[in-house]
Amino acid sequence: MPGGVNSPVRAFKNVDGKPIFFKSAKGPILIDEDDNQYIDFIGSWGPMILGHSNPVVLNAIRAQLELGTSYGAPTSLESILASLIKSQVPTMEKLRMVNSGTEATMSCIRLARGYTGKDKIIKFTGCYHGHVDSLLVKAGSGVSTFGLPDSPGIPSKLAALTYSCPYNDIEAVSEVVNEIGDDLAAIIVEPIAGNMGFIPGEHKFLSTLRELCNKSESLLIFDEVMSGFRVALGGAQSIYSIKPDLTALGKVIGGGLPVGSFGGKQSIMDQLAPIGPIYQAGTLSGNPLAMSAGVALLEAVINLNPFDELQIASSEIMLHIKNLMNEKGIPFSTSSIGGMFGFFLSENLPRNFEDVLETDDEMFKNFFNAALNQGIYFAPSRFEAGFISSTHDQDIIDQTKYKIEKAIKEL
Repeated sequence: MPGGVNSPVRAFKNVDGKPIFFKSAKGPILIDEDDNQYIDFIGSWGPMILGHSNPVVLNAIRAQLELGTSYGAPTSLESILASLIKSQVPTMEKLRMVNSGTEATMSCIRLARGYTGKDKIIKFTGCYHGHVDSLLVKAGSGVSTFGLPDSPGIPSKLAALTYSCPYNDIEAVSEVVNEIGDDLAAIIVEPIAGNMGFIPGEHKFLSTLRELCNKSESLLIFDEVMSGFRVALGGAQSIYSIKPDLTALGKVIGGGLPVGSFGGKQSIMDQLAPIGPIYQAGTLSGNPLAMSAGVALLEAVINLNPFDELQIASSEIMLHIKNLMNEKGIPFSTSSIGGMFGFFLSENLPRNFEDVLETDDEMFKNFFNAALNQGIYFAPSRFEAGFISSTHDQDIIDQTKYKIEKAIKEL
């Protein structure tokens, strides 16, 4: 495997380390191949909101295993999961299951272009929407400019249809919308960014995006692959009270199995085949194993509604770290919403990707590795959010605080 891993961040290059290979997980604890234990603050990047190996989810998967793993045909589980999602995210009047967050955002872009008959889209620097050619684009020079390919293999002509603007910058995105004129198909954004660290969108910024899309007759797409069912039952859009035209989901709705979903207004979704001309398909879409896990987890999350408790738990840990860092004269900033949190080695919280680049990367590496040596597993990159689960009880929180104290003494 290139780099020895199947997804780049796992290679630990961002922290000058070597990847850890795990063999099991239970509740808030990961166990590696050498039987070392770690308190996990990644949670498989979101889906383990009720902890690893949750018995409700495992029992649902076991029951489905006895019935078969895949049919390539419809099941009632798809409708049950779709109804659960729609009950909490009512802007998704109709939705479709896919197999990953990347598929969800890719499908949103195709649908937006097909529905509007326009070609150009706007994204924001630092927002990652999967390795889709149209979305793996970085900003060029200047405040607002044509996108440039962020990876070899992406045609420059395709990347030029995507404009990349600074996150939380109303003036920049307004300028680009005016520059594009009548050819803007969509604006796609993480309302709460989780791929440049944890950076919430500012309400005025997100509401302005809604207004700009209304005026330009283009679609507003919320990428809630990370934030969906992670910051609140209704996702970030329920917190901000802003209604996107399309929403992409992933992570939590699969209960830990590969899954994604996209949906929105009925008038838009009805343009998809087989009742509309815009094609999208997938042999394993709606896979019964993923659907059974998703139904079990969402029912449990909806019943528990743990988001206030999750935020209190992560805030307690982060405030403890901040106080310890401040005692040593090390700048540290942090924020959290629901089950997501983030921290930066900086005096002030960043507002966008450019701010994140100014944070202390060397100190982040030192802190990450010191914490890892004490058995604390944070995301191995300053450009990633953290996640906490309902199994991070007070005993785990106290253990974390004690281990962090020992780690910070090493800095």
